[in-house]
Amino acid sequence: MACFIEINDSSDERLADYVQLRDVNLRRSLEAEHGLFIAEGAKIIRRAGEAGYQPRSFLLAPRWIDGLRDILDAVDVPVYVVSEALAEQITGFHVHRGALASMRRETRWQMADLMDVDRIVVCEDIVDHTNVGAIIRCAAGLGWDGVLLAPRAADPLYRRAVKTSMGTVFSLPWARMEDWRGGLDELKERGFTVVAMALSDDAVPLPQFVREQAREPHRIALLMGTEGSGLSSRWIDQADVVVTIPMARQVDSLNVAAAAAVACYAMGPGE
Repeated sequence: MACFIEINDSSDERLADYVQLRDVNLRRSLEAEHGLFIAEGAKIIRRAGEAGYQPRSFLLAPRWIDGLRDILDAVDVPVYVVSEALAEQITGFHVHRGALASMRRETRWQMADLMDVDRIVVCEDIVDHTNVGAIIRCAAGLGWDGVLLAPRAADPLYRRAVKTSMGTVFSLPWARMEDWRGGLDELKERGFTVVAMALSDDAVPLPQFVREQAREPHRIALLMGTEGSGLSSRWIDQADVVVTIPMARQVDSLNVAAAAAVACYAMGPGE
């Protein structure tokens, strides 16, 4: 059973896991050093637990304890009980979902684990955590098998990515590519058709690609690029085909997460 500890001082060292959750650079170093990530909200905490992640501690305002009682009764870790005002001082924002948990970080999948599947999304240098979380969520929801992340892409276990993904980061396999320069060659060697989403002059409209794919189904690695400049020229040149989503009203493109959703639906495994 969890141990409940009431805390009234935001500088209490026992709260170090929860300090300044909006400071990306601080959190990156702190979470890597201590091997943790933060789950925000009862639903996300439950999904992390169901996926087998182990808690280090909880930070809760009193009114949220009863709703998580079954989880708290099943673990032997500290539960730091604080006022909502104090929680805001500690974390740097209003914790409107009312519950936080520090969970033990695990590396569950390697790139090799995704080489025998049929559909993967590959994120190049997408550094926005919200977009990474949204892409993982749409890949999971639309039946894709996993997500690969280039070395500089955002951390899927960062709080905002976890929250945006609605906890699908805990269940959908994702892994880091160790080699940005040669990673696409490995995908091709393993039989993937590498499909780049980009605004190129020779890009094939998405509906046309889907029709051609239906005649001769492929294993697909779908490349999505960074929010500003898109995919690197190196990755576009290495792709087997470049695909674009036809747009209207002089709009050139969609947000990367929205584009990933459209492409995953159109190129999905079907029923």
